[in-house]
Amino acid sequence: MSDLFALAMPWWEFILRAVVVYVVVLGMVRLSGKRALGQITPFDVLLIVLLGNAVQNALLGQDTSLGGGLLLAATLILINYSVGWLSTRSRRIETLVEGEPVLIARDGKLLASILKRELVTQADFNAAMRQQGCSDVSEVEMALLEINGHITIVPKDKT
Repeated sequence: MSDLFALAMPWWEFILRAVVVYVVVLGMVRLSGKRALGQITPFDVLLIVLLGNAVQNALLGQDTSLGGGLLLAATLILINYSVGWLSTRSRRIETLVEGEPVLIARDGKLLASILKRELVTQADFNAAMRQQGCSDVSEVEMALLEINGHITIVPKDKT
């Protein structure tokens, strides 16, 4: 019971570990592409669980105390809140953290190299077209891959 709140390392090391792990994992998630974030699949759920397990030791080191776990949880929540707060007040930080929409089709032409770079399949693009009432890419004025991973289709004016 006496080890319940006894930290195995200095309190500031928990905070430093949390900041470093948060920034590195956020960077890796951003590099993985918008599509991975936009639609949660069973593979994404598995990745999230495994990521949590993979970074556990990086966060806790040898510490198994209640105090260490609570300090890490509080630090991660504070970092996440701070990133959200900063993102709403700075366009530069918002773009850095969340990215920007990407043009994937224009004037009836699919930008295949960008589609591939953003890890969007032809099937996903076709499904988005059908949802917006377009049966062929020639009917598309513009298509954007939004920052949340959804595809927005702007159909050509039919008049």
